[in-house]
Amino acid sequence: MGILDIEVWGRNGKKHEERLGTCKVDIALLPLRRANCLELRLDSGPGALLLLITLTPCMGVSVSDLCVCPLADAGERRQIAQRYCLQNSLKDMKDIGLLQVKVLKAVDLLAADFSGKSDPFCLLELGNDRLQTHTIYKTLNPEWNKVFTFPVKDIHDVLEVTVFDEDGDKPPDFLGKVAIPLLSIRDGQTNCYVLKNKDLEQAFKGVIYLEMDLIYNPVKASLRTFTPREKRFVEDGRKLSKKILSRDVDRVKRITMAIWSTMQFLKSCFQWESTLRSTVAFVVFLVTVWNFELYMIPLALLLLFLYNCLGPTKGKVANSQDSQESTDIDDEEDEDDKESEKKGFIERIYMVQDIVSTVQNILEEIASFGERIKNTFNWTVPFLSFLACWMLAVATVALYFVPLRYIVLIWGINKFTKKLRNPYAIDNNELLDFLSRVPSDVQKVQYAELRPSSSQSPLRKKRSAP
Repeated sequence: MGILDIEVWGRNGKKHEERLGTCKVDIALLPLRRANCLELRLDSGPGALLLLITLTPCMGVSVSDLCVCPLADAGERRQIAQRYCLQNSLKDMKDIGLLQVKVLKAVDLLAADFSGKSDPFCLLELGNDRLQTHTIYKTLNPEWNKVFTFPVKDIHDVLEVTVFDEDGDKPPDFLGKVAIPLLSIRDGQTNCYVLKNKDLEQAFKGVIYLEMDLIYNPVKASLRTFTPREKRFVEDGRKLSKKILSRDVDRVKRITMAIWSTMQFLKSCFQWESTLRSTVAFVVFLVTVWNFELYMIPLALLLLFLYNCLGPTKGKVANSQDSQESTDIDDEEDEDDKESEKKGFIERIYMVQDIVSTVQNILEEIASFGERIKNTFNWTVPFLSFLACWMLAVATVALYFVPLRYIVLIWGINKFTKKLRNPYAIDNNELLDFLSRVPSDVQKVQYAELRPSSSQSPLRKKRSAP
């Protein structure tokens, strides 16, 4: 192990970036399997970087030829299967399984070079893990015959296989891509996958032959479903749209900020950011839950109506403030129009792009949330649907035999004490974590396997000579 170099960058606008500082970490001095909290001063700039680093040995990662296939040996396969058997379900909870991918060959790829050939290589991505084959030069039908093994961290991850054309010092050219959910893998079968475009929505040119084996522990995989999903390190691109949506964004923002502030207040109580506030909230929670009855729900709504009825002045003040704000907005818009004339056209384009991207992201999240709920009930992913049925059955039995107040007490005590038991624990919502594993309708199209057809191949595209 060596030195980990870290660079901190700041982004101003879309294309203007500035390096804020650097720092280094000697990994060899850090203990294994322990959360190391480090505060590092930036070398070439002010400020410090707070890091939480955990070193874990990575098992199962390898690249080999077909003649040295790990799972081909019966003894080694038995040993790996024993490691992920049900008896070891409570050992090393992060080690869920092992994926072996044989990248055999590709046929009839796109000709990316002016000579009518390509220099293809294959990139495999599983979560944030990346491995690639060697490059085979001057061919449209490469045969790599390589075996890759990946440790499985989440059974709901998607294996992305992308074929590129090597182009010297320039960025490689895209030749096709395919996305394969781990739960859809057919063990030990050689499958022919039609390559798709970058958006994974339409067929591209060529096919690729893969053979995959997946060994995993279903208990560990089920428990992992209710924990936060690992974030990808690649940023999503943003699209440009109209500037007129900015006013609607402000209206939506005021509503969402009120909800967000309430959620942040509750989260701060669970995180013990203020000892006094969290202690009071905890005591109030215990007293309220212990004496809670169902009739208190409509009573609380009646008290809310009564509170608003006895305090009409506050509502009128709020309305007058809103009207005053609208008047001020009209005056500010005139000033903004004068100032906007002084701004560059590019800056206004970036502003519009940010606004439209925010709206699109909100709409996408709302649509995806509804589609994931629908796809849970229609058995799009049988593993997740079975898991949901099992959890509902357990919840039904628990609610029948255990009083509701005890269940809520257990949940609340766990929430309040989670940060005290583990200061580095990540706050999460188990239901949202579960739904994040269910594919949306767009993802269903992206993950759908296309059948090879000669009519799907587009015309060859040759790059013009410089």
